[in-house]
Amino acid sequence: MSATSDLLDFARAEHRLGGSTKAAASRLLADTLAVGAAGASASAPVEAAAATWGTGKDARLLGRGGRLPAPSAAFVNGFRIHCLEWDSVHAGAVVHAMSVVTAAIAAAIDRRGGCEPEEALVALAVGVDIASGLGIASTGAIRFFRPATAGGIGAALAVARIDRIGRFEDVLGLAYSQAAGTMQAHVEGSVALPLQIANAARAAISAVDLVRAGLGGPHQALEGPFGYFRLFEEGELSAYTNHLGSAWLIEQVSTKPYPSGRASHALLGSIDDLLRAGEISADDVAFVEAHVPPLVRRLVDRPMLPEMSASYARLCLPWLTALMLEDRCIDSRRFTKDAFADPVLAERAGTLTILLDDNEDPNALEPQRIVVRLRDGSSIERRVAQMLGGPDAPMTHEQSRAKQDLARELAGEVPDQRVFDDPLGYFTDPR
Repeated sequence: MSATSDLLDFARAEHRLGGSTKAAASRLLADTLAVGAAGASASAPVEAAAATWGTGKDARLLGRGGRLPAPSAAFVNGFRIHCLEWDSVHAGAVVHAMSVVTAAIAAAIDRRGGCEPEEALVALAVGVDIASGLGIASTGAIRFFRPATAGGIGAALAVARIDRIGRFEDVLGLAYSQAAGTMQAHVEGSVALPLQIANAARAAISAVDLVRAGLGGPHQALEGPFGYFRLFEEGELSAYTNHLGSAWLIEQVSTKPYPSGRASHALLGSIDDLLRAGEISADDVAFVEAHVPPLVRRLVDRPMLPEMSASYARLCLPWLTALMLEDRCIDSRRFTKDAFADPVLAERAGTLTILLDDNEDPNALEPQRIVVRLRDGSSIERRVAQMLGGPDAPMTHEQSRAKQDLARELAGEVPDQRVFDDPLGYFTDPR
């Protein structure tokens, strides 16, 4: 048996989720749908483009209503889920696994006419597990945009479950054959980043549709000489598959309290805590130091620019630091040209210095050490072993409720309130 065979057996097997796994899947689904509904406010051009690709009405669009053919709906919803950088992430894998998998499964369920909640949650858990597992098995520095490449593969196999189609090996092969998305979009802070998530969700639907039509794909897509672990990533698939069944990886996925790159959350959370506790005020701060692993510096160490885009700003730690100090929160409505040109925010952004620590893991986001130096000469230090929202540092009920409330506010008029009030019902019953 190969590692690929083990993965495919897991993808097609009958599973019954335990209580903690089901709870994690339900909680993360609610978070993802809320974030996607909020992202609808930023996706009008994407929806307009997708509407030209076909006239069917198979599947719903998250948030503001409307329907498109399933591949196009998956595309738009994938964009909506990721475009605010508020979607959950498996930190160890560096994969936004819920984003692609949720968008693709939602379209497949709608096209099918609905499904039982248990079946939907199992498909979600399987897809997230595979997407996260591919990230965990990767040992080199991230080059391709792993949330799209690994996410698309996990999503395709999850859709194959929803569509009750056989030939999972061909679904895997055709999902891999459509895999795309590099870190160049991240380096430039481009809106192409959520478009790569969108494309992966659409490809997941397309892979299953092509297999249903009788087409096949390469069967050594992951371990072959030109497979995923030769071209896309360094690593060994068996590092994941040897542990299949020992724990569900969806239970390790972190929610994001702030609409910004996950690598920014250790610093933002530390400042947030200090402000709320009254230990500092914004005007007390002379300098801020963030001592971080190499990946964090690579992801969010970029200069604040007066004409930067919102996509760039969500990955700009100096700007995010300034916004937290000034507003005591991160609200995506502040990502405007006027705010980017604000000299007060620019001055606060200039207080941050990002320094490399001695962590040699190319995929590590934590731990981080934060030092806030005050104008009176004193300093406050925080060591962040796990960022807020992680499995060992969960958001409180109040924090989760605040996120849901802000998502509702950003979403505006939503035709189907079940997206917030009954997310699993919304997901599985497209009435």
